[in-house]
Amino acid sequence: MELTYRDIKAATDRVAGRVRPVALAPGDRRAGSGSGELWFALEFMQHTGTFKARGAQNFIQAHRDEGTLPAAGVTIASGGNAGLACAWAAQQQGVTATVFLPTTAPAVKVGKLRGYGAQVRMVGDEYAHALAACLDHADTTGALLSHAYDNPLIAAGAGTLMEEIHRQLPQLDTIVVAVGGGGLFAGIATAADHYGIRTVAVEPEHCRALRAAIEAGHVVDGPVDSVAADSLGARRVTELALHAAQQYDVASMLVSDNEIVAARRALWHDRRLAVEHAAATALAVLTSDDQRPGRAYLPDPDERVCVVLCGANTDPSDLG
Repeated sequence: MELTYRDIKAATDRVAGRVRPVALAPGDRRAGSGSGELWFALEFMQHTGTFKARGAQNFIQAHRDEGTLPAAGVTIASGGNAGLACAWAAQQQGVTATVFLPTTAPAVKVGKLRGYGAQVRMVGDEYAHALAACLDHADTTGALLSHAYDNPLIAAGAGTLMEEIHRQLPQLDTIVVAVGGGGLFAGIATAADHYGIRTVAVEPEHCRALRAAIEAGHVVDGPVDSVAADSLGARRVTELALHAAQQYDVASMLVSDNEIVAARRALWHDRRLAVEHAAATALAVLTSDDQRPGRAYLPDPDERVCVVLCGANTDPSDLG
C-alpha cells in the first residue's frame, strides 16, 4: 500500500470549499539563529478543531464519488478528534454517522458528537470494546467503516494541508509535524517530497511508534506513555507512514514530555494560542536544548521552516 502525490492532489480537489484554508502566522527565530523564517500553520482553527476534518471529508466524498457510500452511512470507533471529524463530515454530506466509544468517554465529547448529528453508541469501558462493537455494526448493517488514520484516503486528506502551506510559502525548506499513528505525517511527507521540502517528524520519547518502525525496518508495537498520548498514543504507525519515512527526506526526532509542556505553555504565554500537547510536540523540537542526536532540530541560518499546530481540543485551565 502506497500513498502518492496524485492521491494528495485528488484529495485537494475533493475537499476544496469544504474545509477551512489554513492560516499561517510568522514566528520568531532564536536570537543569533540567522535570517531564516519561522512560520506556524494554525490548523487548530480547522472545523472540529483539528486537521482530521480534512481526511474525514475526503474519505466520505471519495466514496460518494465512487458510488460506494452505503445507505447505512459511515461508522467509526473514536471518542476523540477522529470521531468528531467523522461526525462533522458526515453531517456536511447528509450522511448518517454512528460513533462508538467507551462509557468512560467525557460527557463533553459525547455532547459534541451528538451536536454534529451522530448516533452515539457507548459500549464497554475500553476503546477495544467500542472498536469490537463498531466492527460488528459495520458487518451487520453494511455501514462504511472509517479509521482515525490507517487509510489512504484519510492520509491523503491530511496531506491537503501541505498543498495549502506550499501555495502560501512556495520557498519553504522544511515542514515540522507531530506523529502519532502517522496519517498526518504520511500525507504531509508525500506532498512535501513532491516539492523538495524536508519533513521533520516529531514524537514524544516514550510514544515513538514511527521511530520504532524505522529502527526495526517494519511496523512494530511500541510503548504509549506521554502527556500527548491522548492524540499521539498509537501503538504502531501505518505502513504508509513507514514507507514515507524510508523513501522521502525525513528527519525522525524525539522530545521529552517536559519539553512538550514547556512549548505548549510558551505558545500560550507568548501568543495566546491554546493548543493540544500534540500540537506543541512539533514546536518542542525547535525549542529543545537537548544536544543528543535526534533530539533538537537546529535550522540552518537561512532555512525557512513551518511548524504545524495540528489541534486545539484541549483544556486550557492549566495554562495560566
